Amino acid sequence: MEKLSLPQVTVLYFARSAELTGLREEELVAVPTPISSGDLWALLLRKQPRLVALQSRVILAVRRQYVAIGNQRLSLQDGDEVAVVPPLSGG
Repeated sequence: MEKLSLPQVTVLYFARSAELTGLREEELVAVPTPISSGDLWALLLRKQPRLVALQSRVILAVRRQYVAIGNQRLSLQDGDEVAVVPPLSGG
């Protein structure tokens, strides 16, 4: 059986995601990795349910690389930063 690593990562919230969560950043402990970007988003939604307002319009950035939410597999390491980047233009 493949052993999963459980690193601690820092989640950074920007713009609307910071408004929804009331946070600029928080620590996520014991994030299973490898993890799909979709599963990572689901994990963030469980922790911060108000982020659902950004569903389908948000993108993640892992180690400053943009990642679409979907089936992309991510290998997170202890101390990695995951940014929640909502749409940048107003409506």
